[in-house]
Amino acid sequence: MTDVKIGKVTHYYEKIQVAIIELSADLNVGDSIKFQRGGEDLFEQKTGSMEVEHSSVDNAKAGDVVGLKVDNEVKEGAEVYKIN
Repeated sequence: MTDVKIGKVTHYYEKIQVAIIELSADLNVGDSIKFQRGGEDLFEQKTGSMEVEHSSVDNAKAGDVVGLKVDNEVKEGAEVYKIN
């Protein structure tokens, strides 16, 4: 099984540990995702708290910009992959 690229980090808010991600594919709460930068795996996590335009959502679709609570710091430009 291959991992599928679902988006890219456009911003990271350090104090609240939230990454802003532009999605190129659908994402649901509970999905396993990983962050990569420069071809190097950074970390993996399950999708937990997610917001679109300051409203909590359980799923988001391609084209949405989501705020996602993350377990570790992540830099702008990191790619996000859904783990199958």
